[in-house]
Amino acid sequence: MRKPQSVRSLETFGRVRLSKSFFMRDFLYSEISAVHSIPNIPDDPDLAIVAGIRLCEELLEPLQARFGRISIRSSYRSPAVNRFGNENKLNCGSNESNFAGHIWDRRDADGNMGATACVVVNSFIPYYQRTGHWEAMAWWVHDHLPYDDMEFFPHYAAFNLGWRETRKRGIYSFIPPRRGWLTKPGMENAAGDHSAEYAEILREVDAG
Repeated sequence: MRKPQSVRSLETFGRVRLSKSFFMRDFLYSEISAVHSIPNIPDDPDLAIVAGIRLCEELLEPLQARFGRISIRSSYRSPAVNRFGNENKLNCGSNESNFAGHIWDRRDADGNMGATACVVVNSFIPYYQRTGHWEAMAWWVHDHLPYDDMEFFPHYAAFNLGWRETRKRGIYSFIPPRRGWLTKPGMENAAGDHSAEYAEILREVDAG
Protein backbone atom coordinates (compact mmCIF):
# COMPACT_ATOMS: atom_id res chain seq x y z
CA MET A 1 0.00 0.00 0.00
CA ARG A 2 1.29 3.46 -0.89
CA LYS A 3 1.39 6.27 1.65
CA PRO A 4 -2.08 7.89 1.67
CA GLN A 5 -2.03 11.23 -0.14
CA SER A 6 -5.76 11.96 -0.40
CA VAL A 7 -8.81 11.89 1.83
CA ARG A 8 -10.11 8.82 0.05
CA SER A 9 -6.85 6.87 0.37
CA LEU A 10 -6.56 7.86 4.04
CA GLU A 11 -10.13 6.67 4.62
CA THR A 12 -9.22 3.36 3.02
CA PHE A 13 -6.14 3.05 5.22
CA GLY A 14 -8.14 3.92 8.33
CA ARG A 15 -10.63 1.15 7.57
CA VAL A 16 -7.97 -1.56 7.80
CA ARG A 17 -9.10 -3.96 10.50
CA LEU A 18 -6.22 -4.83 12.81
CA SER A 19 -8.16 -7.22 15.05
CA LYS A 20 -11.67 -8.08 16.16
CA SER A 21 -12.13 -4.77 18.00
CA PHE A 22 -9.64 -2.34 16.49
CA PHE A 23 -9.18 -0.49 13.20
CA MET A 24 -6.18 1.53 12.07
CA ARG A 25 -8.14 4.76 12.42
CA ASP A 26 -8.36 4.17 16.19
CA PHE A 27 -4.61 4.74 16.48
CA LEU A 28 -4.01 7.77 14.24
CA TYR A 29 -5.27 10.68 16.38
CA SER A 30 -2.56 12.99 17.70
CA GLU A 31 -2.97 16.31 19.50
CA ILE A 32 0.37 17.44 18.06
CA SER A 33 -0.85 16.60 14.57
CA ALA A 34 -4.20 18.33 15.10
CA VAL A 35 -2.88 21.55 16.65
CA HIS A 36 0.24 21.99 14.51
CA SER A 37 -1.14 20.65 11.20
CA ILE A 38 1.47 17.91 10.81
CA PRO A 39 0.02 14.85 9.04
CA ASN A 40 0.11 11.74 11.21
CA ILE A 41 0.33 9.27 8.34
CA PRO A 42 2.81 6.38 7.98
CA ASP A 43 5.44 6.48 5.25
CA ASP A 44 5.27 2.66 5.15
CA PRO A 45 1.61 1.73 5.66
CA ASP A 46 2.22 -1.99 5.14
CA LEU A 47 4.76 -2.19 7.97
CA ALA A 48 2.48 -0.14 10.22
CA ILE A 49 -0.39 -2.53 9.51
CA VAL A 50 1.61 -5.67 10.25
CA ALA A 51 3.02 -4.21 13.48
CA GLY A 52 -0.40 -2.92 14.50
CA ILE A 53 -1.99 -6.32 13.98
CA ARG A 54 0.53 -7.92 16.34
CA LEU A 55 -0.02 -5.20 18.96
CA CYS A 56 -3.79 -5.59 18.79
CA GLU A 57 -4.05 -9.36 18.56
CA GLU A 58 -1.37 -10.24 21.11
CA LEU A 59 -1.78 -7.43 23.67
CA LEU A 60 -4.83 -5.20 23.32
CA GLU A 61 -7.45 -7.86 22.58
CA PRO A 62 -6.43 -10.13 25.50
CA LEU A 63 -6.27 -7.11 27.82
CA GLN A 64 -9.76 -6.02 26.77
CA ALA A 65 -11.09 -9.58 27.02
CA ARG A 66 -10.08 -9.73 30.68
CA PHE A 67 -10.85 -6.21 31.90
CA GLY A 68 -13.48 -4.85 29.52
CA ARG A 69 -13.26 -1.82 27.30
CA ILE A 70 -9.92 -0.08 26.93
CA SER A 71 -9.45 3.45 25.60
CA ILE A 72 -6.60 4.43 23.29
CA ARG A 73 -5.01 7.57 24.71
CA SER A 74 -2.37 7.92 22.00
CA SER A 75 -0.52 5.56 19.73
CA TYR A 76 0.97 5.90 16.26
CA ARG A 77 3.17 8.93 15.54
CA SER A 78 4.67 9.72 12.19
CA PRO A 79 8.39 10.58 12.28
CA ALA A 80 7.54 14.23 11.60
CA VAL A 81 4.98 14.38 14.43
CA ASN A 82 7.30 12.67 16.89
CA ARG A 83 10.27 14.84 15.92
CA PHE A 84 8.24 18.01 16.47
CA GLY A 85 7.06 16.69 19.83
CA ASN A 86 10.59 15.87 20.90
CA GLU A 87 12.08 19.18 19.77
CA ASN A 88 9.33 21.14 21.53
CA LYS A 89 9.36 19.14 24.78
CA LEU A 90 5.88 17.67 24.27
CA ASN A 91 6.55 14.38 26.02
CA CYS A 92 8.00 12.59 23.01
CA GLY A 93 11.33 10.79 23.03
CA SER A 94 13.72 10.94 20.10
CA ASN A 95 12.70 9.36 16.83
CA GLU A 96 15.41 6.73 17.20
CA SER A 97 14.07 5.68 20.61
CA ASN A 98 10.55 5.46 19.19
CA PHE A 99 11.28 3.36 16.10
CA ALA A 100 9.23 0.17 16.53
CA GLY A 101 7.48 1.96 19.40
CA HIS A 102 5.17 4.89 18.72
CA ILE A 103 6.63 5.04 15.21
CA TRP A 104 5.16 1.78 13.91
CA ASP A 105 6.46 2.09 10.35
CA ARG A 106 10.17 2.08 11.19
CA ARG A 107 12.17 -0.85 12.53
CA ASP A 108 14.48 -0.34 15.48
CA ALA A 109 18.28 -0.31 15.26
CA ASP A 110 18.35 -4.11 15.52
CA GLY A 111 15.84 -4.57 12.69
CA ASN A 112 12.89 -5.43 14.92
CA MET A 113 9.31 -4.53 14.08
CA GLY A 114 7.14 -3.14 16.85
CA ALA A 115 4.24 -0.92 17.89
CA THR A 116 3.13 0.90 21.05
CA ALA A 117 -0.18 2.30 22.26
CA CYS A 118 -0.91 4.35 25.36
CA VAL A 119 -4.06 2.86 26.86
CA VAL A 120 -6.45 3.38 29.76
CA VAL A 121 -8.23 0.34 31.20
CA ASN A 122 -11.59 1.84 32.10
CA SER A 123 -12.56 -0.74 34.73
CA PHE A 124 -9.23 -0.18 36.48
CA ILE A 125 -9.82 3.54 37.12
CA PRO A 126 -11.96 3.25 40.31
CA TYR A 127 -9.53 0.76 41.85
CA TYR A 128 -6.52 2.90 40.99
CA GLN A 129 -8.12 6.11 42.26
CA ARG A 130 -8.99 4.40 45.55
CA THR A 131 -5.71 2.57 46.12
CA GLY A 132 -3.02 4.17 43.95
CA HIS A 133 -1.85 0.63 43.27
CA TRP A 134 -0.94 0.88 39.59
CA GLU A 135 1.30 -2.15 40.04
CA ALA A 136 -1.75 -4.42 39.98
CA MET A 137 -2.23 -3.81 36.26
CA ALA A 138 1.49 -3.89 35.57
CA TRP A 139 1.96 -7.31 37.14
CA TRP A 140 -1.14 -8.79 35.50
CA VAL A 141 0.16 -7.84 32.06
CA HIS A 142 3.64 -9.06 32.99
CA ASP A 143 2.31 -12.46 34.03
CA HIS A 144 -0.11 -12.96 31.13
CA LEU A 145 0.89 -11.10 27.95
CA PRO A 146 3.95 -11.09 25.62
CA TYR A 147 4.73 -7.38 25.99
CA ASP A 148 8.02 -5.61 25.27
CA ASP A 149 7.78 -2.68 27.66
CA MET A 150 5.33 -0.67 29.75
CA GLU A 151 5.45 2.88 31.09
CA PHE A 152 2.84 4.05 33.63
CA PHE A 153 1.57 7.63 34.00
CA PRO A 154 -0.39 9.35 36.82
CA HIS A 155 -3.66 10.19 35.04
CA TYR A 156 -5.97 7.16 35.25
CA ALA A 157 -2.88 4.91 35.37
CA ALA A 158 -2.63 5.22 31.60
CA PHE A 159 0.30 3.24 30.29
CA ASN A 160 2.34 2.72 27.18
CA LEU A 161 2.03 -0.92 26.16
CA GLY A 162 4.56 -2.05 23.59
CA TRP A 163 4.86 -5.12 21.39
CA ARG A 164 8.14 -5.93 19.65
CA GLU A 165 9.61 -8.92 17.85
CA THR A 166 12.27 -9.26 20.55
CA ARG A 167 11.05 -8.39 24.03
CA LYS A 168 12.82 -6.64 26.90
CA ARG A 169 9.92 -7.03 29.35
CA GLY A 170 10.62 -3.95 31.42
CA ILE A 171 8.12 -1.84 33.43
CA TYR A 172 8.83 1.80 34.33
CA SER A 173 6.68 4.20 36.35
CA PHE A 174 6.32 7.98 36.25
CA ILE A 175 3.81 7.83 39.12
CA PRO A 176 5.05 9.25 42.45
CA PRO A 177 6.07 8.21 44.99
CA ARG A 178 7.06 4.93 43.32
CA ARG A 179 8.81 6.27 40.25
CA GLY A 180 11.39 4.21 38.43
CA TRP A 181 11.77 0.58 37.45
CA LEU A 182 9.24 -1.91 38.78
CA THR A 183 11.00 -4.72 36.95
CA LYS A 184 13.36 -5.37 34.08
CA PRO A 185 15.64 -8.20 32.99
CA GLY A 186 18.12 -9.01 35.72
CA MET A 187 15.91 -7.93 38.62
CA GLU A 188 14.94 -10.67 41.05
CA ASN A 189 11.21 -9.97 40.69
CA ALA A 190 11.20 -10.43 36.90
CA ALA A 191 10.37 -14.13 37.20
CA GLY A 192 7.80 -15.99 39.26
CA ASP A 193 4.14 -15.52 40.12
CA HIS A 194 2.81 -12.07 41.04
CA SER A 195 -0.88 -12.96 41.37
CA ALA A 196 -1.16 -11.57 44.91
CA GLU A 197 -0.51 -8.11 43.43
CA TYR A 198 -3.62 -8.20 41.23
CA ALA A 199 -5.99 -10.57 43.05
CA GLU A 200 -8.14 -7.73 44.41
CA ILE A 201 -8.69 -6.00 41.07
CA LEU A 202 -9.64 -9.30 39.44
CA ARG A 203 -12.25 -9.89 42.16
CA GLU A 204 -13.68 -6.41 41.57
CA VAL A 205 -13.80 -6.85 37.80
CA ASP A 206 -15.42 -10.28 38.09
CA ALA A 207 -18.00 -8.93 40.56
CA GLY A 208 -19.03 -6.33 38.00
